[in-house]
Amino acid sequence: MDLSDEEREKKMKPIIDHIQITVKDIRAAEAFYDKFLPLLGYDIRNKASIAIPEHDFIVVEYLHPSLAFAITSPRASFQNEEIHRRKPGSLHHLAFSAESRKEVDDIHMSLVEIGATIVEKPRLYPEYAPDYYAVFFKDLEGIKYEVVCR
Repeated sequence: MDLSDEEREKKMKPIIDHIQITVKDIRAAEAFYDKFLPLLGYDIRNKASIAIPEHDFIVVEYLHPSLAFAITSPRASFQNEEIHRRKPGSLHHLAFSAESRKEVDDIHMSLVEIGATIVEKPRLYPEYAPDYYAVFFKDLEGIKYEVVCR
């Protein structure tokens, strides 16, 4: 189906408003994300936390004009399940965009300092694209992230 320019302008744009990631230990994760998210430009003073007992749910939300990012507690019945990014319905990984290779390198050094597990050090990934420069890492619970510059 071909759309006119006017029809394309009226279509919704693919902009993500917020992301929530379920973690095993909300307090340990909060300590990590309090250090990690400022590397991406978040101000942790713009953080909100709420518990909703009737939903067996705690959420810590980091607010940013470009993207709200939240971590949530698991339901008690899922507390002992293992995190695995290859399970159907799971988040495989989340990539954040960097402005330069230097920014990727600087974030890599900071990630090491805050205890992230570096999966792949910063380098070119020509198998993805000729100018794809990225670092891959996991948080304290094994959730995989990437910071990439193209």
